[in-house]
This record gives sequence, structure tokens and C-alpha cells, in this order.
Amino acid sequence: MEEECKCLPGFRFHPTEEELVSFYLKSMVLGMKTRGDVIGLLRSSEATCSSLSSFNGRINGLRNLYESIHDLLLLSHIQQTVSEECVDDFIRLLDACSSVRDLISLAKQDIRDLLSAVRRKDVQGVNAYLASRKKSKKMIQKSLKDLRRSASATSEHASMLKDAECVAISMLESLLSYALGAKVHDSKRTLLSKLMHSKKVSDVENEFNKVESFLQLNKENELVNHIKEMDSDIQVVEEDLESIFRQLVKARVSLLNILNN
Repeated sequence: MEEECKCLPGFRFHPTEEELVSFYLKSMVLGMKTRGDVIGLLRSSEATCSSLSSFNGRINGLRNLYESIHDLLLLSHIQQTVSEECVDDFIRLLDACSSVRDLISLAKQDIRDLLSAVRRKDVQGVNAYLASRKKSKKMIQKSLKDLRRSASATSEHASMLKDAECVAISMLESLLSYALGAKVHDSKRTLLSKLMHSKKVSDVENEFNKVESFLQLNKENELVNHIKEMDSDIQVVEEDLESIFRQLVKARVSLLNILNN
């Protein structure tokens, strides 16, 4: 017989996002209580993203979460928790996901334009990138404010959907903050170490900041190689965001069907 209270997966090791999502959804279906904050762990994992490629696992975990939620909405006891507020929350989340996807697409186009300018030794093209980057930062800051307002406006109904939205907003915030140029924590580096590396580009530096660092240091070859790798990582993130957007649309349609039946 199943225990009413289940421990978190991954005893004596750190559970993956996929394990946490699977465990959380199983608990919701069976009505079990959990020892530990599963959603809190999923949200806190976003803070550990230190590169564009490190977002892939988090985004895929979120996509799997909404794929499973779409299936769970077929269950009658889950359908009973659905309200019009849930649909309103989904509309806000869809808008947020769309905005973040567009900003990431803009960032990809900007670095591609910069790569072309660097190869052609086009100073005006480089300056155009810097101007566009400055404008993009303002847009990202505005989107971050909108995301935080969305989080505060989330309804208290349907805890499963609310929890999933909290994870989604946390991931989108984390991604936008990174695109803004958030620095990787380096509290373990000594002052001497920082001074010794002041004229070098750190391997753990935010990719967006690295671009500006290479430009300032006039390191053309390093910049070209970095942009090529960065472009590939942004492309993957962009495709993953599009996949999440499609899952959100499917879930919203399911919610509307539940309300109308």
C-alpha cells in the first residue's frame, strides 16, 4: 500500500529535473503529500544556470512538465479544479513566453549581424550592434518587470497549474536575466586573482558579456569563434522556447474545452 507521504526522489544524490517533475506529477495524481518542496527545488535550479547551454535541461524539464499537465487535464478530479482564472493565468504566461522568445531571437540576429560586421571589418556594423544591444537591454528590463507583475497576479486556484506557472516564470526570469548580462557568481575568486585576470576574458563569464569584452580587447579571432559557438547555443534555446510555447497553447485549449463542457 502506498504511503500517504512520499520522500523526494534521488535519496543520497541530487535528483534531476526530470525526476522531480515525474515525482511531482505522480504525487498530484495520487493525492499524496511530499516531504520537501519539489517546486522550490525546480525553481532554485534556475539559479545554477551559468551558460546558455545549461538552460537546455531546465527548458526541457519545463516542456516535459507541460506535456504531462496536458495529459493530466483529462482526469476528472483535476478538471474540477479548473476555473476562468486558470485561463487568465495561461494567457499571461503565453504572452510572457512569446516575449522572451522574441527577445532571444533578436539577440541571435544581433550577434549574427555582429559576426558579419567583424568579418568585413565594418566599424559602423559593430557600432550598430552596440546600439542594438543597448536597446535590447532596455526591452529585457521591461519584460522582467512584466514577468514579476505576472507572478504577483497569479490566481490561487488549481495548485498544480499555479505551481507549474511559478516554475515557468522563474525559468523565463532566469533566462532574461542571463540575456541581460547577469554575472556568474565568483565569490571564491580572490582580489589578486581578479587583478591578474583583469585583461583577460574569463572562461566562466556570461556569454553576452564576453562579446563586449572581446570587442574592448580587440580580439577578433576569439570573438569570431565565440560568436559561432554562442549562435548555436542561442538557436537551441530559441527552438526549446518555441516548443514550450506550443505546449502552453495546447494546455490552454484543454482548459477552454473543460470550461465550455
